[in-house]
Amino acid sequence: MKVFVTGVCGQLGHDVMQELHRRGHECIGSDIMAEYTGVSSKVANLPYVSLDITDTDAVKTVLNRYSPDAVVHCAAWTAVDAAEDEENQGKVYAINVDGTRNIANVCREIQSKMVYISTDYVFNGQGTTPWTPDCKDYAPLSVYGKTKLEGELAVSSMLEKYFIVRIAWVFGLNGKNFIKTMLNVGKKYDTVRVVNDQIGTPTYTLDLARLLVDMVESEKYGYYHATNEGGYISWYDFTCEIFRQAGYSTKVIPVTTEEYGLSKAARPFNSRLDKSKLVQMGFTPLPDWRDALCRYLNAR
Repeated sequence: MKVFVTGVCGQLGHDVMQELHRRGHECIGSDIMAEYTGVSSKVANLPYVSLDITDTDAVKTVLNRYSPDAVVHCAAWTAVDAAEDEENQGKVYAINVDGTRNIANVCREIQSKMVYISTDYVFNGQGTTPWTPDCKDYAPLSVYGKTKLEGELAVSSMLEKYFIVRIAWVFGLNGKNFIKTMLNVGKKYDTVRVVNDQIGTPTYTLDLARLLVDMVESEKYGYYHATNEGGYISWYDFTCEIFRQAGYSTKVIPVTTEEYGLSKAARPFNSRLDKSKLVQMGFTPLPDWRDALCRYLNAR
């Protein structure tokens, strides 16, 4: 199978390329940079093409040139707070909505499968009930959430052969993430303040990449939720486990979102994603998040 992957200079795209290569699929990576940039790996030696997904003609030219059987669309604007700045909003919309529509349009023309990576931010983040994959109670609170939802709707309205996969609390080797931030802060300070009223589950891109390739190899299309297993936790809980596994003695102080302040974009209190559909459709769930954290720390 030939698979085209966008956003390969980021955390998830990098790992999807590695997983595709490991399984013997022909894979082509793309990102907006002129050359691949990222952690040293096999990805650097795999086919790479510079592509601005907001350029309609460029997307059409490149995808028609390679004519992939599937496109895994990992490229996105993910800087949630920066997306709220008025000067960035046009670019956020262009990347997350127009770029996604450009790719979906060509996938429709060449009859390619498409995987679109979305987020729990498409919901309003309230309550305590886990969000189900087929829930349509959309009410995003941020520019990021609104644009990711519009990307979802573009894919689902234009294609039949699509996977829309919502994830949360992502971490991987190839880029910035919460774990790296906490480890850096934990080295500098004796205590850190972390919110304990935002609840969800982390997602290790290495594990998610395996699942996404499982999906691409199937025809079980539709909406899915995918995070690691191990139950729902707060960012405070996550930080405590990060420091425990890393051997840090840093004290973690739980605070409310209101007490913490700082964020420009509204953060969801309820990031619980119901992942039961994965098992119902015959996919293997991601491992426990504690195990994922251990493997991530050992791989750094």
